[in-house]
Amino acid sequence: MSVMDKTDIPALVRDIGARAKAAARVLALAPAQTKDTALRAAAEALRDHGPAILSANAKDMALGEQKGLSGAMLDRLMLDEARITAMAGGLDDVAGLADPVGTVLDAWDRPNGLRIERVRVPLGVIGVIYESRPNVTADAGALCLKAGNASILRGGSESFHSSAAILECLTLGLRKADLPEDCILRIPTTERAAVGEMLRLSDYIDVIVPRGGKSLIERVTAESKVPLFKHLEGICHIYVAAGADPQKARSIVVNSKMRRTGICGSAETLLIDRAALSLAGDILDGLIEAGCTIRGDDVMCDLDSRCQPATDEDWGTEYLDAIISVAVVDGVGAAIDHIARYGSSHTETIISEDPASIARFLNEVDSAIVMHNASTQFADGGEFGMGAEIGISTGKLHARGPVGVDQLTSMKYLVRGDGHCRS
Repeated sequence: MSVMDKTDIPALVRDIGARAKAAARVLALAPAQTKDTALRAAAEALRDHGPAILSANAKDMALGEQKGLSGAMLDRLMLDEARITAMAGGLDDVAGLADPVGTVLDAWDRPNGLRIERVRVPLGVIGVIYESRPNVTADAGALCLKAGNASILRGGSESFHSSAAILECLTLGLRKADLPEDCILRIPTTERAAVGEMLRLSDYIDVIVPRGGKSLIERVTAESKVPLFKHLEGICHIYVAAGADPQKARSIVVNSKMRRTGICGSAETLLIDRAALSLAGDILDGLIEAGCTIRGDDVMCDLDSRCQPATDEDWGTEYLDAIISVAVVDGVGAAIDHIARYGSSHTETIISEDPASIARFLNEVDSAIVMHNASTQFADGGEFGMGAEIGISTGKLHARGPVGVDQLTSMKYLVRGDGHCRS
């Protein structure tokens, strides 16, 4: 069957699962040098195959425009030479990380003479379901490989051709290192039924990482029989506190919203303390000059006629576009309450010079990433020094925040005795 004629979706997905599980047993024992050789060779292949990747991406972009994708979604989909170079650099960065597999996390001796060690081990097979951004193919495949996991990648239909071209480069890297090509596999169909089959593949997949919009996350959460690392939508907040530095406030807010509007770390709501309203005009000037639409509460609309009235829906919306909602709050407690009510537990930042307000915000905001005087766009595993990330986990079990190589491992206990028998 050709790639596009694979109509027996259950059989197709189970075959991929079985192949990945077999490859995972080999990969779990692969030396660090072998995995790093594969990653560096894949990075080189990305650089060498740039024209082919761009040609594939052009097909996806044309189809995306025909489908009427928004400007922000097209930006997430688009590849150019700089982004391909960044992808390749990300693979080199992952190769340069310490190998987590086999790391001894703790060790102790029992009074009876038993020696116990807790060590990192791969999770096994990781399924990654994602939308639009083709670079996730490289990031996810590389991180899973480094952590000793086989991966099954199911990208969105929008990035179908781009992801295929990128996977070819990853496969070349595996060949170079004499690792099974099945260490990184891709679901070669755009049929939505394939997602449902992956979610039921608990015999072969150990964990699934969904990356996408609210509808995808809701579907995966409702249907999955496999444990999840949930990457929920990024409803990220900036709180400008009383006494905030005006220059920091303007530059951080504009960067948080407008550097790249289509990523999950883009700020969606700005909270301005009533005691800091004198800064609002300059902040809004910066946003509007950068091309941002403002949707404000009643106070902001009365203060500045450039604001459009916000609805209740705006406070819980991930725009992924040049739009931001703005509300006035009375103190740090009110800001924390607003975030607790409307946020998605992703990333929040406070702009403040007051130690008490800063400490309270950092301690009380219950999100995966909480920042002080820094742009929300730093919510990224690469910026955290983790090489890359497979996503930002907004859940609380096993992994939270950027999911890098360490978070893609589990642990086991090694117990050494000398004829020990329990009485």
